[in-house]
Amino acid sequence: MVDDGCSLLEALRDRLGRRSAKDGCSPQGQCGCCTVWVDGAARVACVTPVRRVAGRSVTTLEGLDPAVRDRWAGAFLDHGASQCGFCTPGIIMRLAAQEARQGGSLTEDQAESALLAHLCRCTGWQTIVEAATAPATAPATVPATAPAGAGRTRDLAAAARRARLEGGAVQAVGAEVALGLGGFADDTAPADALVAVPDAAGGWAVGETLSEARAAAGKVQGRRTTLELTWPIEIPLGDWDLRLATTWVEPAYLETDASWCLPGGEPVTPLANGGAFGAKTTSPVGRAARELADRHGRAVRVVFSREDAVRWGPKRPPLAAGVRADGTGLVRVARTAGIVEAIASVAPGLEVEEVDVPGPPTSAAIRGAGWMEAAVLLAAVGQAGVAGRAAAAGPTAAARPAAAGRARAAVSAPGGGRAEAGIGSDGGISVRVACGDPLDEVVLRSYCIGAAHMALGWVRSEGLAVDPQGEIQDLTIRSFGILRAKDMPRVEVEIEAGSGPAVNGSDAVMAAVAAAVWLADGLPERWPGRQAGGASRQ
Repeated sequence: MVDDGCSLLEALRDRLGRRSAKDGCSPQGQCGCCTVWVDGAARVACVTPVRRVAGRSVTTLEGLDPAVRDRWAGAFLDHGASQCGFCTPGIIMRLAAQEARQGGSLTEDQAESALLAHLCRCTGWQTIVEAATAPATAPATVPATAPAGAGRTRDLAAAARRARLEGGAVQAVGAEVALGLGGFADDTAPADALVAVPDAAGGWAVGETLSEARAAAGKVQGRRTTLELTWPIEIPLGDWDLRLATTWVEPAYLETDASWCLPGGEPVTPLANGGAFGAKTTSPVGRAARELADRHGRAVRVVFSREDAVRWGPKRPPLAAGVRADGTGLVRVARTAGIVEAIASVAPGLEVEEVDVPGPPTSAAIRGAGWMEAAVLLAAVGQAGVAGRAAAAGPTAAARPAAAGRARAAVSAPGGGRAEAGIGSDGGISVRVACGDPLDEVVLRSYCIGAAHMALGWVRSEGLAVDPQGEIQDLTIRSFGILRAKDMPRVEVEIEAGSGPAVNGSDAVMAAVAAAVWLADGLPERWPGRQAGGASRQ
């Protein structure tokens, strides 16, 4: 292989076909999805020039001892530690390296420390830690290469149906998914496909290789800004019992937008094995792949960098609201198709006023956009004593923690799922969810824990700095404010038995946990509230 200055990740994926190593932030070196072993030590491949590993041993997930690989894959499947499976190959490589180095099972602290080098948006970390701390001598239930469902008491087809309900897109469930074999769009592209990336002029730069295309596009490395967060919409004036303003938040799906197409063919969906929380439903990559393939007469793969996904990917619309104890009030929200209807679906007593604000694109397809915020407001204002406490303390009332035992909230989602969440005195989260036939409790529990993680970050720590012209300035994964494994409290999930039609349950969990956390934190008027233990932007 000729050294043309490419990274180890590009060499592995595009030149050698080793696609277990994933590109989630390349080349920021911050998500851990591209982790491999170099001389037995875990290293991120996206920031490692291929010339630096000349004469050294490089091991990818494909090269692990099959027994080790199968055991890790089985443990991740058994504990629900993998949902889309994009981040888990790199996580397994790091955990397996640490386990091999110390010669035994990992402790919870060791696993959480190892995970500091990684980002997983789906699982909420807890199930990964559970899989990592399972006894190293425990065999996988079945080999990772066995057919789906073979030898297991779980019905993996039913598990996949539950995953689709929760994730909003077709998703496989099996040991192979933890190994990154879920069929992601960029993994299935032909080896000889041209590569296209966005250029600075609103078009596409095309090259024979990813590095060539990025050089032609003039890719500028993303950075983390020193700008403070802003809240783009002012809370409306009024005699409100509860007030809330939200800011820009990054969906932060790990698999950046990608597609490929043959001339005259149909483009591969960017939603392959993952719904990206609704953020890819309008992605331009499929359309671009088709047009470019027809133009060049060759297969073309179109890929976003992490910076592209942040700049051009849609966000949930920020809003500002004032609510009365009777459920009436006013919500001002960034103008977004469908957002008025989403809010009205759970809160018909709220008047909605759309406003134009400079900033990134928004979408009502983002997970629960609009209705979740409305449901949280109603759940919080409905708690006994909230109105009196707010009136007594004035408009900044919201800084006082809720009384012990009062940080509980219940939410019914428009789709029929119901959830109740509580925050314990130790910060732990308890969840009860009812969503019809569970289909597979392992998958449902995993999604509920992931939803709790997302809710906690939404209320406490997540946000994007946007300048007065509406340009996003936070372009690195570490600047999004997503909670790390060490920041995440224990989540206990109780699944209500049900024989009715299966419906989504984790969206109701996310809203209920957000309401309970907000109550526990004293109802700060702005999200994120930057409570202790939640600020991972540092």
